[in-house]
Amino acid sequence: MTRETPDDAAAGPLGVLTIDRIETIPIRVPLGRPYHGSNYYMTHRSTVIVRVHTREGIVGEAYAGDEDAALLQIIDIIEREIAPALIGEDASRIERCWQLARPATYDILRDRRLGLVACACIDTALWDAVGKALGQSLWRLWGGFRDRLQMISIGGYYREDADISAEVQGLRDRGLAGMKFKVGGRSPDVDAERFREARNAGGPDFILAADANQGWTPDEAIRFCRLVEDCDLYWFEEPCRWHNDRRAMRDVRAKTGVRVCAGQSEASTGGCRDLMVDGSIDVCNFDASWSGGPTEWRRVAAMAYAFDVAMGHHEEPQVASHLLASIPHGTFVECFDPDRDPVWWGLVANRPPLRDGWLTLPDGPGLGWELDADFIARYRIDGA
Repeated sequence: MTRETPDDAAAGPLGVLTIDRIETIPIRVPLGRPYHGSNYYMTHRSTVIVRVHTREGIVGEAYAGDEDAALLQIIDIIEREIAPALIGEDASRIERCWQLARPATYDILRDRRLGLVACACIDTALWDAVGKALGQSLWRLWGGFRDRLQMISIGGYYREDADISAEVQGLRDRGLAGMKFKVGGRSPDVDAERFREARNAGGPDFILAADANQGWTPDEAIRFCRLVEDCDLYWFEEPCRWHNDRRAMRDVRAKTGVRVCAGQSEASTGGCRDLMVDGSIDVCNFDASWSGGPTEWRRVAAMAYAFDVAMGHHEEPQVASHLLASIPHGTFVECFDPDRDPVWWGLVANRPPLRDGWLTLPDGPGLGWELDADFIARYRIDGA
């Protein structure tokens, strides 16, 4: 889908990167099998590719989001609400463009995350355009603290025929440094045994975190921590149910001494601020693609530095790698198994090989990723 704007509509201020049109491509890929977390179920991986075309010839390109059922709604928000506000604007004026797109999140009668993802698609593509115009990769432009990161995979999904040891060995064979293991969908005792199996398979040098996806009460989360206290749990992500999670995570953290990670379910800088002020987290895994884009993520990262809170990023390695590498308090970049995220493993044509668990950032300008045209043609939604 491409929205062309007549010349007489492009009356906004002109700049060095004048936005001429915004192109959207919805992608939907079937997964190798259904995936079950503590309280969710997935059969497809979907995303939106956005291209911001400028009159000066620079094209910002990015993909963001994983909202399968609402994919076309996000496209509609971009095309009907955000694009008309940005045509004719200077793409290099990132903060101005971010504010002009922000009203897409104001509709109180629809899921606010749809507008946030739509804004994130645009914000990420704008940053890619700025990087290309300056000839700088975004990890350098945003701070350039390091040029590589350890990569861990999200896994341990529930299935009757699960072979945890084989899964961990497969990750090691693929060159990954560790795993974020799914818990919270069974009792703490059952999940502790599953986690222990992963630790035994991975060995002492394998990074192993746990992710309950808000699956447990505080007492259940604390019990799990006690049961795996000899398993070198790196962090415990979203251990407690959503309705009182800041206080609940604070209590888990205080009573067990385990690092607690959260932030992916927050939609704003303010939400992450409250996690830090309340002493609820050691690691903030705010998601740029779910919450308005890299511009908002970088605000959270600056605040986290003041609180001595480390930064992670929920999934989305194509943008998370640049963000996390740019700062001194970044942790690991996350991915999935190729069956769970065929987009990262199939769409990014120049994805570098992992070396002993490390992902090296691209040196090309902007995001530096080359998107595979054949993959796009195969999985774009018909008629889009």
